[in-house]
Amino acid sequence: MENIQAFKALISAPKNVIIITHFKPDADALGSSLGLSGFLKKKGHKVTVISPSDYPAFLLWMPGNEDVIALSNESEEPFKKAKEAISKAEVLFCLDFSSLSRINSLSESIRNAKGTKVLIDHHLEPEKFADFEQWDPTAASTAGLVFQLIEQLGEKNLVDSDIANCLYAGIMTDTGGFRHSNTTQTEFLIASELTGRGANPSDVAKQVYDTNSFERLKLTGFVLSQKLQVLPQYNTAYIMLTSQELKQFGSQTGDTEGLVNWGLSIKGIKLSVLMYDRKEEIKLSFRSLGDFSVNEMARKHFEGGGHKNASGGMSRLSLEATLQKFLSILPEYESKLKS
Repeated sequence: MENIQAFKALISAPKNVIIITHFKPDADALGSSLGLSGFLKKKGHKVTVISPSDYPAFLLWMPGNEDVIALSNESEEPFKKAKEAISKAEVLFCLDFSSLSRINSLSESIRNAKGTKVLIDHHLEPEKFADFEQWDPTAASTAGLVFQLIEQLGEKNLVDSDIANCLYAGIMTDTGGFRHSNTTQTEFLIASELTGRGANPSDVAKQVYDTNSFERLKLTGFVLSQKLQVLPQYNTAYIMLTSQELKQFGSQTGDTEGLVNWGLSIKGIKLSVLMYDRKEEIKLSFRSLGDFSVNEMARKHFEGGGHKNASGGMSRLSLEATLQKFLSILPEYESKLKS
């Protein structure tokens, strides 16, 4: 953070603070939020963490999860609590999203909030709404940026095992278990620091990766045996799931997470896409290898974006029409996909 001294002064005395992350948060979004929350609470701040939606059951182990205000279509009460907390906040931290559109119904409340806004994020092309930014598009995770900010403040001594486990989870998942191309020496150094401060890599990995429901495993088997399609002429794989198919396997929030990565495990595949029917829209997840930018594809055609090798998008067309649109644009990228 460039103006670190001004930021240090901002949080030097206890304040009302909110931390908000993006819709359908993943381990990096929730882990960075709860890790930062634990740190700020140790400094005496009153902290409220807000999620614009529910999140996967495999993240419920995170310390502090029980106090998160998670918005729901089934009740107005969390929305009222969130808006009240935002209106009272003196400092508002926005974690793991680059555009206010990613927090859905709370975007205008944050935009119009009177408190000081702090962005901590690693996605490309951030919207300029914050007073302070800890932003680095080359960083592998927001959790790593939170730890680096704590380092800049000279307060690593406040990081305990609960904070360390939350931040470690974010780094572990956003690097694909330290396998993705965004994994550098920095990620290993931060992970080492967190492990030294009480993070338990084995336990975190088990909580995130090995607490599947039987239904989720059956969904994965169904996808691999019947839904994964390969287009060798474009070095591309895709998966399309209907709402009925998701219902058939009792799909819960987070059950589709990671499915898109299976396509990239096929030799020669450079692009893998998952598209599935969500109530409000068609959700798309893009993954790629090497220099092929799915961020560019998602931004241009599917109202999305993210990172060069991992992005999301959406479509207001039907699922079948979305598939046809995706197939129709592949010739545009043929040379890049085959290079």
